[in-house]
Amino acid sequence: MKVTDIQIDVIKHTVPALNVETGPLPAREVERGLLRVFTDAGIEGNCFIGAWIPAAPHFAPILEVAKPELIGHDAFDREWLWGRMQFLATRFLLHETSWAPIDVALWDIAGKATGLPIFKLLGTERYQVPSYASYCFKHLSLEGYVAEGEDAVACGFPAYKIHPGALDTQDTIMMVGAVRKTLGDDIPLMLDPDCSYDFRRALAVGLALDDNQFYWFEDPVRHNDFDAISELSQRLRTPLSMTDQSSIQFFDSANYVRRQALRIVRGTALRLGITGLRKLCALAEGFGLNCEIGTAGNGLLNAANLHVALSVRNCDYYEHLMPADQQNFGLISYPTPDRQGMMRVPDSPGLGFELDWDWIEHHKVANLS
Repeated sequence: MKVTDIQIDVIKHTVPALNVETGPLPAREVERGLLRVFTDAGIEGNCFIGAWIPAAPHFAPILEVAKPELIGHDAFDREWLWGRMQFLATRFLLHETSWAPIDVALWDIAGKATGLPIFKLLGTERYQVPSYASYCFKHLSLEGYVAEGEDAVACGFPAYKIHPGALDTQDTIMMVGAVRKTLGDDIPLMLDPDCSYDFRRALAVGLALDDNQFYWFEDPVRHNDFDAISELSQRLRTPLSMTDQSSIQFFDSANYVRRQALRIVRGTALRLGITGLRKLCALAEGFGLNCEIGTAGNGLLNAANLHVALSVRNCDYYEHLMPADQQNFGLISYPTPDRQGMMRVPDSPGLGFELDWDWIEHHKVANLS
């Protein structure tokens, strides 16, 4: 089954306004893409391009670099494409976020061709996975995070991850204690300052996380500050979890493991596709580590995350970004937790989530090929 064509439907749509304590974020128009990979068997694979953040995705590398490589190749040649990535990245600057949707679309083709959901092709470990609430708000007060945590529990999430945003060190320390006291000892809590701390600040906050039995400390310092990461891991009880930020996520994670720098690696289909994310999970499993999977920013990439999570045993949670309308577009239904916070995928071929073609046609502004 050969790849015959690759096209991108360019979509423009409005993301709803978001009320945050730092000031209201107004509704804004964003540009996204629907990747369409066609085959000579009449099977089409799909993935969305672009995450919830406002930046416009880069379509040209997919069409100018990846498309000539894939035309005429068997649609099942995903490992060949993974092997070409280093050359294409070095010679033609093909970024992971341009390659990853192609890999996901090829897995979608494989599922549709075999009549199986992707997690069954990968090898099913389980049929549901717990999720945690992860909010894209940024609060300025202790009370804002306490209320956010209470909202997470009220929505049925079994765990809650805090993005401390603009809070200073002492306010963050007070906030994590208040959230723990309010939610009680049975709710796993995580903290993610998005690689924004220096070592001293990360250590001070990390000790507060130790005192409050946090589940992990995510991306406290720059993802390439290996010395700080290693020393923090040695001095804190709370496991470090790195990283959503690296542009070479798989290889930086391998370096963390080699240095024995942390206990939890992180990956996402946004950067690794399904092939790379599954490899990262296997790498971590071999060393007795967890691979926690970070949100991927749109419905089909999040579906890819979920398929991988269902195929491995060393991922404890699925990250569910709230509010969901900041990243959902173009599907009939979306990856959504049930009232107990459990995530499942439809028992349908491929990614399993149906495109809303009427919505896509209404919002399509161009077709690129």
